[in-house]
Amino acid sequence: MQIVRTVAALREAVAELRADGGRVALVPTMGALHAGHLALVAEGRARGPHVVVSIFVNPTQFGPNEDFDAYPRREAADARLLEDAGVAILWAPTVEEMYPQGFATSITVAGITEGLDGAARPGHFDGVATVVNKLFAQVRPDVALFGEKDYQQLAVIRRMAADLDTGVEIVGVPTQRDDDGLALSSRNAYLQPEERQAARALPRALGEASAAIAAGGDVAQALEVARGRLTDAGFAPIDYVLLCDAATLEPLSRADRPARLLAAARMGRTRLIDNLEVPAA
Repeated sequence: MQIVRTVAALREAVAELRADGGRVALVPTMGALHAGHLALVAEGRARGPHVVVSIFVNPTQFGPNEDFDAYPRREAADARLLEDAGVAILWAPTVEEMYPQGFATSITVAGITEGLDGAARPGHFDGVATVVNKLFAQVRPDVALFGEKDYQQLAVIRRMAADLDTGVEIVGVPTQRDDDGLALSSRNAYLQPEERQAARALPRALGEASAAIAAGGDVAQALEVARGRLTDAGFAPIDYVLLCDAATLEPLSRADRPARLLAAARMGRTRLIDNLEVPAA
């Protein structure tokens, strides 16, 4: 596996891959890799012989009171995992390489970014859209893979890729979970042991609400019960628990179309998100 840190070296390395033939898959990450990221790599390898993984903790998607400085960074361990997984190139730029002096461009995706995490984290998705578009321009992949755990992010990237004619196929990979149901996330490392135990209430509450809604239950009541479960477990504040259209993320009061149940809440100092598919009743 090659580790490259400049755009020039990246393009040379990708050109060598393409000379060998076959598609190039990109897996964008912020590092602190876990089994969820490796599932993305595996799906990438299934879709083409060459996988490029980026590790870049992107400052433009963090708010002023968020965890940019504290975000876990462990490149050496991540690199060993990626090499074992058969990754061809690790793209690990510095902030200065990604955003050189004078950088003045930002991408905004309207509509789909306005609720959920877009409301809770102003400017977050501008940072996501901008850095992902840069990664597409740098790597020029045929396909890019993203986890469904960050469901709104996946929807935003799909919209951006279509609107800007990137030509990149966007693939969502199902959420990977621990044995107790908690969605795998790099931020789970922030949880204290007792918080980790309590956090299991998040997937359980969503599972109960999803089952109730799918069985024809009242959506508002199911969401209120889920919020109560999270409050009882110690989550505070609860940013949202909503049923949304699976494509547009428009909030729904009835499950009369493919829908997604999404939640975000804070356990101690750790903000957790999760979502579940809800089939039409």
